[in-house]
Amino acid sequence: MSVNFDGLGLSADLADTMTRLTGVGARLARIIARNGLDGNLAEAAGTNAGGDGQKALDLIADDMFMDALRDGAVCHYASEEQDEVVDFGAGTLALAIDPLDGSSNIDVNVSIGTIFSIFPAAETPEASFLRPGTEQIAGGYIIFGPQTALVVTFGNGVQQWVLEPGTEIWTRVADPKPLPTETSEYAINASNYRHWPQPIRAFVDDMVAGAEGPRGRNFNMRWIASLVAETHRIITRGGVFLYPGDDREGYERGRLRHVYECAPIAMLVTQLGGGATDGADPILTALPDRLHARTPFVFGSASKVARVAAYHDLPQDETNALFNKRGLFRS
Repeated sequence: MSVNFDGLGLSADLADTMTRLTGVGARLARIIARNGLDGNLAEAAGTNAGGDGQKALDLIADDMFMDALRDGAVCHYASEEQDEVVDFGAGTLALAIDPLDGSSNIDVNVSIGTIFSIFPAAETPEASFLRPGTEQIAGGYIIFGPQTALVVTFGNGVQQWVLEPGTEIWTRVADPKPLPTETSEYAINASNYRHWPQPIRAFVDDMVAGAEGPRGRNFNMRWIASLVAETHRIITRGGVFLYPGDDREGYERGRLRHVYECAPIAMLVTQLGGGATDGADPILTALPDRLHARTPFVFGSASKVARVAAYHDLPQDETNALFNKRGLFRS
């Protein structure tokens, strides 16, 4: 397996860990490409600690990453598929991971991926991960789609590699550019409109109103139901992603996990000049209270993220007055 992290100033332990992660990524790419030939990777395989259904590939990916990392520099391993932190007993790093994000899309051949976050290991497994995202030393994802790509930050810009088909060779390509400040795309699951808090509804109402509304321009809505795919699109061409909490039971804090989904994505987009909040407050300075803690998540172009926060910052009586299709920025 070939990947070159030279020139990025990585420690030997971090470089080794990244080499192991990308090695698993290359092998997973081959397995995913053969879905249906060697078995059904979308077959139901239980329920994880957060109550989400697991697919066969979720568990395959988790086992592969654990096996690859166990005898390396990772001391503490936290996974969406594990109830508790796995303590490998030695090492200088702590790695949190969603081994297979977007698994509901496996059987429809839509892009899926792996999201990871790396911290310096702390004295206890819990302390390694229940900390602000500003303490991450790396965050990124591997996306499995028409191309397999690694997008990662080590705290000094964002880099990208593409896996050459049929090999285990990763080739560095042009780094992602800073996110544009003005874009015409937003991503949200509009089927949940009736459950959203009023600030989110007001923000989306203004987008839907288009050129005739207060924004004076038309917008396109996207929704893939794969956080990695949504992130890759936004990193490529800008936009904003929203997964708010809502009034359904179990969705009060949304459904995305703070530690191994939102924190590493927030690290990436802020390195590109974007923003990442829970709708109002920055994700990277928030302190998760448990490994599988959920958080509402808004990220993307900084101006869009700030606009969502502006709706939340209004006093409740003003938000109510502005609601009912009137919008916040109508002149």
